[in-house]
Order: sequence, then C-alpha cells, then structure tokens
Amino acid sequence: MTDPLLSDLLELALEAARRAGALLRDGRPADLGVAATKSSPIDVVTEMDIRAEKLITGYLSEHRPADGFLGEEGASAEGSSGIRWVIDPLDGTVNYLYGLPTWSVSIAAERDGERVVGVVEAPMRRETFHAVLGGGAYGNGEALSCRPTAPLDQALVATGFNYVTGVRDHQAAVARQLIPLLRDVRRGGSAAIELCDVAAGRLDGYYERGLHPWDVAAGDLIAREAGALTGGRPGLPPDGDLTVAATPGVFEPLQALLEELGAWHD
Repeated sequence: MTDPLLSDLLELALEAARRAGALLRDGRPADLGVAATKSSPIDVVTEMDIRAEKLITGYLSEHRPADGFLGEEGASAEGSSGIRWVIDPLDGTVNYLYGLPTWSVSIAAERDGERVVGVVEAPMRRETFHAVLGGGAYGNGEALSCRPTAPLDQALVATGFNYVTGVRDHQAAVARQLIPLLRDVRRGGSAAIELCDVAAGRLDGYYERGLHPWDVAAGDLIAREAGALTGGRPGLPPDGDLTVAATPGVFEPLQALLEELGAWHD
C-alpha cells in the first residue's frame, strides 16, 4: 500500500474492530437483555451494542481526534480532517441476543466522502475481512475473489428482512417470487457478513431493502474490491431503497428482476 494515510486508517480500523469483537464475544452477559428498541419492538439494541460503539469511537478518537463519526447507536461528529468513520458496532444484534454466531463489527473510513477502508470482524467465525480502495479484498490475510459467473437460475442469493411488519411482508412476497428463479435463497441476519460472503465466493449475490450506511459501508467496499458489482436500483448506488451485490454475471439480471418485482418499495 503506497498511501501512508490509508495504511494508518486500516490498522486503526482492524485494531478497533478486534477490540470490539473481543468485548462482544467475551463480555456477553449470561442474562443479556434488550436495552432499547428502534423501528419496532423487535428491532432491538442491547447494552453491548452501546458499549462496543463507545469502545470503537473512544479508540479512534484517541488516535485521530479530528475525524468525524457516523455510528448506528448515535455516534455523530462532523470532524475537521476530511476523514469520517462509519460504524456498526454490532451488525446482527438479534442473532447476538439469541446466541447465534452470525454477527459482526463493521468499520469503514471515508475520505472526503469516498469510502477508502473497510473492516468486518466476525469473531464467532474467527474471520476478519478488510479492503482498501484499489488494493483488493482480504479474509484472514488471504486475497478474496467472488465466484465465477453462474446463470441466474443457478445462483445462491442471500437477503434480509426489515423489522417493520408491513415492509417485511412485502419483502417476503418478493422473495417468494424469486425463489423459483434461483438456486436458493439464504438469510443470515448480518448484512456486513453477507456482503463479505459475496466477496469470499460463498454467495453469488445478496440484496436487501432498508439498509443504512453503517450496515453496508465496509462490506460494500470489500465486495467490490473482490470483483463483485454493487448498486441499488438500476443506475443508482446502494441506498435505503435497495442494496444489491453480486458476481458480474448475476448482478444485472438480479437487479433487473428486483426492479420488476418492486423490491425497492413496500
């Protein structure tokens, strides 16, 4: 890596994610409960989400006090350096609450609005994914590459569902129409991990409606650096309406099908 700033940002993101992952893995209370709810009574926050975000922002601020933040659990600061950290301290909170292993820590760095570093730590899978813009994607230090292109009817595609009942009902209707057209559909519960699984060649594609910047900031960069294509509705970047990531041959037909099925609205 020739840019010393990006090298520094990557090292900070890796260490912050490692520390937060260790806190979440080793510090989970046996009686862990819900600390708050967000969009609905089943969209939950635990005390550990909050503790992990404080750990991450505290560590990064100690090393780069002029940087900005955008965090899922409320961290927000403009900063003056041109660098902003986009943080999901615990992606897959419901999985974590129930003791399921598919959860992660997601940290991305933006420079002047462009994503340049992404790290996703998945402690229970013993995996660390990272990417630097233009430098490729890596999982546990090994270079990643998305799967060779498959026909859409042989594609394994993951998705996720919203916690607002009306939105989720429509998402289920879209998935019901998709399933006969694909090899199969998976639902893991962590957008960051599923984007990394596209990067690692474990999925041919992934889509979801209703994601936030912190859900996708790191995973989107990792997927793209592994050779996947990402976007939202046709001609648009990933956003709250729709996020799509897939191998090059699957991306366009999947995106077109999602547009036809109205996956971007209720």
